[in-house]
Amino acid sequence: MASVTPLKAPKSEADERQLRVDLAAVFRMAAALGWHEAVANHFSVAVSADGKTFLMNPRRRHFARIKASDLLLLDTDDPETMSRPNAPDRSAWCIHGKLHALAPQARCVLHVHPPYATAVSCLADPEIKPIDQNTARFYNRVAIDRDYGGIADHAAEGERLARVLGNKTRLMMGNHGVLVVAETVAEAFHDLYYLERSCQTLTLARSNNAPLNPLPHETAESTAEAWTKYTDSAYAHFEEMKAILDEKDPSYAE
Repeated sequence: MASVTPLKAPKSEADERQLRVDLAAVFRMAAALGWHEAVANHFSVAVSADGKTFLMNPRRRHFARIKASDLLLLDTDDPETMSRPNAPDRSAWCIHGKLHALAPQARCVLHVHPPYATAVSCLADPEIKPIDQNTARFYNRVAIDRDYGGIADHAAEGERLARVLGNKTRLMMGNHGVLVVAETVAEAFHDLYYLERSCQTLTLARSNNAPLNPLPHETAESTAEAWTKYTDSAYAHFEEMKAILDEKDPSYAE
């Protein structure tokens, strides 16, 4: 499998093909890691310079079966999208369509309800406390939505979520789940991986029924900043995960 490189705006069919393969791989990875939820949740990645044309999984397809050729090519400015026979899930269209249209940093958008992040999202205080090196990665760097109002099946809700996200790249969706955006598929997957791991650590630490021991502000802040210097690890991690997929079932790339 070819190396993943940061793509700001694909300029050829080959670029779109690579994005299809990479995004399909993330669906398989998410299923293997237990992040999936029946035939719900959605991932998307922009294929145009303005972000408005993007790939997303079709409606009601299990993550473990998604292939590169299955992904829908959608346009946020197309008013006929939801009237077509192969229309995407309405909530996915409302969330991902608006994020790709309104959030410049949202080249790749991963929205799931993984067990630990979702559990943390249900707390009165869903902040990821900086209690270790991994949780400190997210210190003061996660937008929190505290106004869940039901299934996001209308455009106004997608616009609201884009406003709550602001210029951040992670959104803890209160009483709902989590959403991560990034410039590339590899970076988005890597960040979501660490976010779910961090929520697992936080949940397990709380289960000891003893007080947490958060890092001091200065240490947590410097650790979060230090993480930004390790971007190459996202690509190495993603390549290793794809290599594992290739050994077990390379059909995701079809």
